[in-house]
Amino acid sequence: MRSTTSNGMTRQHIAFAEWLQGRAQHIETVLDDCLPAVDTQPVRLHEAMRYAVLGGGKRVRAALVYAAGQACPVNGSTVALQASMDRAAAAVELIHAYSLVHDDLPCMDDDTLRRGRPTTHIQFDEATAMLAGDALQPLAFELLAEMPIAPALVVQATRALAQAAGSLGMAGGQAIDLHSVGRSLSRDELQTMHTMKTGAMLACSVALGGIVSGASSSARGALDDYAQAIGLAFQVVDDILDVTADTVSLGKTAGKDAADNKPTYVSLLGLDEARELAEALRTAAHAALIPLGDSASMLARLADYIVLRDR
Repeated sequence: MRSTTSNGMTRQHIAFAEWLQGRAQHIETVLDDCLPAVDTQPVRLHEAMRYAVLGGGKRVRAALVYAAGQACPVNGSTVALQASMDRAAAAVELIHAYSLVHDDLPCMDDDTLRRGRPTTHIQFDEATAMLAGDALQPLAFELLAEMPIAPALVVQATRALAQAAGSLGMAGGQAIDLHSVGRSLSRDELQTMHTMKTGAMLACSVALGGIVSGASSSARGALDDYAQAIGLAFQVVDDILDVTADTVSLGKTAGKDAADNKPTYVSLLGLDEARELAEALRTAAHAALIPLGDSASMLARLADYIVLRDR
């Protein structure tokens, strides 16, 4: 029988919540150390970079790196492994932060609110925001190059992040999204767009944890299957929250997809069927982790968190 607290929460749930909060706090410290100091020239650019990265966000991508590494046997020095995990987790967060800065620009989604604060181009200016995003990208790859693991694994990690962020991944998905405004997409077309736009970086986060830990090919296969499921689930839930949550809880403008006439899973399938799809993907994610056993417990909890979140 699972033990519960006085308010009915399972100890397993509490343990995950504490782990997730701990990982978020830890990666915040890592990112703070990795970013240029605020008094380093050019000061305004570095202020904008730090503003875009620090002080908010769910840090799901970083958590996926750590959880995937935890799910696989550890090879080599524990100290070197932790340092490499930190750099890989920071790298995906830097790429994610750059994508948000650029996504919010007037020439893209033209948004004024992100993580409950003014977007970077509103807080600073458009040119500074664009340059901040530009500077965050190479910093991410610099961190991967510094990982104290086998050079072959550094190359694998670098290639994985480059592909996930590029024209066949996140950037390509964003391009499809921009050209799909006002159009009706088939379910396959919508899935392709979101697998690239959102899923690629989430899947890369999982892959990086496996790469850095030196996971076997079979373990990486299980991680890949899990990542495909949660990558799509994340976007399905985002589409649901865009119509069911408010701006305060989301930390960004609610209802913007509908206002901009963007194709989403809710507009294509309806709210109920979109929720059913998210639940089916959560089930698939759990099934993919079976070969990894109990060591993948945090990945399983992250799948639950992604699908059941309310913001």
